[in-house]
Amino acid sequence: MNFTVRKASRKWATGAIGRIEPAMVTAAAVALLLGMPTGPAIAAKTSRSAPWADLFRDASPRPRATARRTAVPLPKPRPADAPSAGRDKPDKEQQASPPNGKPSEQAEPAPQPTPQPSACRLALTEAIAIAPSIPNIRGAGGCGGEDLVRLEAIVLPDKRQVSVKPAAILRCTMASAIADWIRNDIAPLAERLGTTVSDLDNFDSFQCRGRNRIVGAQLSEHGRANALDVRAFNLANGRTISLTDRTVPRELRETVLHSVCARFSTVLGPGSDWYHEDHIHLDLMERRNNYRICQWDVWDPLPQTAPLLPAERPGEAPPREVAAKPDDAKSDANKSDANKSDAKPDAAKPDAEESNAAKPDKAEPPREEKSATKKRRKNRRS
Repeated sequence: MNFTVRKASRKWATGAIGRIEPAMVTAAAVALLLGMPTGPAIAAKTSRSAPWADLFRDASPRPRATARRTAVPLPKPRPADAPSAGRDKPDKEQQASPPNGKPSEQAEPAPQPTPQPSACRLALTEAIAIAPSIPNIRGAGGCGGEDLVRLEAIVLPDKRQVSVKPAAILRCTMASAIADWIRNDIAPLAERLGTTVSDLDNFDSFQCRGRNRIVGAQLSEHGRANALDVRAFNLANGRTISLTDRTVPRELRETVLHSVCARFSTVLGPGSDWYHEDHIHLDLMERRNNYRICQWDVWDPLPQTAPLLPAERPGEAPPREVAAKPDDAKSDANKSDANKSDAKPDAAKPDAEESNAAKPDKAEPPREEKSATKKRRKNRRS
């Protein structure tokens, strides 16, 4: 606004200077002097110069004005009774340079908590079976399992041991089921025979494979350590009871059959398939609705001497009726026709003979005698 007033006063002064009197000129000059801005206003005005004025200014940098330092209030001193502030994490310098200048040992991983034994493991004591625990097995395709034991022997109630040969790797639940079966079923059965059980013939236990050892088949319960193949029992008197031997009494094998089918969810033996003709497969596979499989045919013993000839057919047996085949019927028809054709001439001969006999004898015509000339020619040729 001062700039516009000044500009107007100049214009008025130049236009009217010739017409006003000297006193008026003096008054106007005094008014202009009173309206002019002082130092800061002049500096602000001069700073608002034209935009092209910077081109003609000196490019040398101006010294910066030093900022005044304000006094910062210091914190109050720490009370003497205050607890010391400990740092949770060490400084970087302390981590970089270990104390006493010695390199610190590599930090060991924190030990994993020891797994608590299962209820089966607590129940399967040395008074029942010699079955030390082994680490868990995690193989390819789901093989292995947890809570595994190595069943070495079964302890009977009278402290005698039934060795498992070779030792079987099983889950604790399967090993416990085998121990209960031997203690409560097989040992009393051997006592009824007047002896005791000494060994259990283990044909197969844990093995990572498919069912029936077929490549690509569904994982067998042997691959889960949940199955045992039993072949025979060895008794203290030296006798061996093979569960698939036909010479073993049938009642004894049937007793074993009923005992295993009541305890295990799967029982496979002779008659199930040709993979189980020489041993008995036992497992604890879980199925829907607690479904069980018991396939074991107890075969009758074979006769001691095979008969050389078939037995005679009983007289009260009904007659045998054999259905004739179409080709046989045709051949029989052809044979009958041929017999008929052969029989006709034979049958006609006696008729002809009879007719000849009935006819009167007629004089045979005289034979013509050959001429003598023909006989002579033959003699010459000869």
